[in-house]
Amino acid sequence: MLIAVDGPAAAGKGTLTRKLAEHFDLARLDTGLIYRAVSLKALELGDPSDEKIAVAAAEGLSFSDLDLAGLRDEAAGNAASKVAAIPAVRDILLIFQRNFAANPPNGKKGAVLDGRDIGTVVCPEAPYKLFIDASAEVRADRRYKELQERGDEAIRSAILRDIIDRDERDRSRTVAPLEPAKDAKVLDTSDLDADAVFAAALNFISLQD
Repeated sequence: MLIAVDGPAAAGKGTLTRKLAEHFDLARLDTGLIYRAVSLKALELGDPSDEKIAVAAAEGLSFSDLDLAGLRDEAAGNAASKVAAIPAVRDILLIFQRNFAANPPNGKKGAVLDGRDIGTVVCPEAPYKLFIDASAEVRADRRYKELQERGDEAIRSAILRDIIDRDERDRSRTVAPLEPAKDAKVLDTSDLDADAVFAAALNFISLQD
């Protein structure tokens, strides 16, 4: 079983994929963490927009890097969309993601991948594809509340601007732009809670069988 879940930042992909993984007993990969890990390693080396630096960071990536401190910080998220726009980085990480999908760890019977281009590029053959979206304002509110709950200082207007800028980079990049696969179910979560999104996803999956 292979489920591809795509969408922009703070749309609800993480919560949904965790629920799907538990429900169907699947291995779960948050592919955004891969790019965030590369971005943190690139920031240590210099400018994450520099192709040589970003490629070196991607080539040195290991699973242990997915536990690095700071992966959820805004700086990592912003830098991640910069390294993700570099084709050579995407080529390296594409292999990483496809290996996970083809060989789910821990004896799991399938996988659910959360990202930006899973249904269009990484696993276009996935039988279940979902694209989770929400307005930029709603996503900014969610991220603001998340940061507050973690005790981090945050300015909502700055978060909204970061989300809008990141969306523009993700949607306009020439390689694997953020967009729904033609056969993906698009769910707008702006006015839905996590349980409603999960129910809608389960309904879609059941209709594909």
